[in-house]
Amino acid sequence: MAVNTVPVGTGSGSGSGSTTPPQSPTPPGGRRRVRRRRVSTGIWNVIAVAFSLVMFFPVYWMVVTAFKPAPEVLTFHPNFIPLRPTFDNFSSALHAQDFLTDLKNSLIITGSSVLLGLVVGFLGAIALARFNFPGRRAAILVLLGVQMVPLISVIIPIYLQLQKWHQTDQLLGVIVTYLVLLLPFITWMLRGFVANVPRELDEAALVDGATRGQAFVRVLLPLTLPGLVAAAIYGFIQAWNEFFIINILNDSGNKQNLMVWLVSNQTAHGTHWGPLMAGATISSIPVVIFFMIIQKNVAMGLTAGAVKG
Repeated sequence: MAVNTVPVGTGSGSGSGSTTPPQSPTPPGGRRRVRRRRVSTGIWNVIAVAFSLVMFFPVYWMVVTAFKPAPEVLTFHPNFIPLRPTFDNFSSALHAQDFLTDLKNSLIITGSSVLLGLVVGFLGAIALARFNFPGRRAAILVLLGVQMVPLISVIIPIYLQLQKWHQTDQLLGVIVTYLVLLLPFITWMLRGFVANVPRELDEAALVDGATRGQAFVRVLLPLTLPGLVAAAIYGFIQAWNEFFIINILNDSGNKQNLMVWLVSNQTAHGTHWGPLMAGATISSIPVVIFFMIIQKNVAMGLTAGAVKG
């Protein structure tokens, strides 16, 4: 007598003989942990969004005020959106005395001091991280100690020295002063990036026939590019927003930077808020452009040393 057998695990609607193990249900404790984790994540997201809005609001208010006519700027009840947008404030700022000159001065001073600081600081960082020489530890301690000295305590000796060299009220004197102030931090920062690059990579490049210059350009420079970018960001922010030094060293209106021009709008007769906010908005445009360029270079620097080529 023939007996019909049905394979274990086959259902009436299954087209194959494979078996699917039953999934164990999530225990109640696990569901509660997942729910608490989601609630905690949601709370932190709300806090992060609120913090971002608080930090972004001054920038938003600056831009909005730049497009407001004078009656809306001084109204008792603030308008968060301009009712009658106007470009008169930007026109007033651009045609104001010494604005374009101070904008050019800011670009020259910031660009020169940051570029020279990166070149000199990078070479100093390589010397401190790659070579052993007498006084190396003392030089590192000096770099740390110089950063602890208050700026106001050295501004008078700096002024007297520049006056002796006939560089007061000159852009070159300001550039040299900014360079001296930026070098300790840039050198210290880049030293850490250079020290993290293994010496074996340099030696392997030399064994393959590369010169020291080629090893520097093809090995060390790409791997330390993120450090150069970080140092450039620090130097750019410090030099672009600096007010105290240039206001003391330079007296002429055509030898100042944008920060001094912005403060000059606050007179004894009142503050011209519309042109002031328009000037502040214009002065932030180079910073935005710089960070857009830097963001691309950061992504390139992170992957430049990862592949051979």
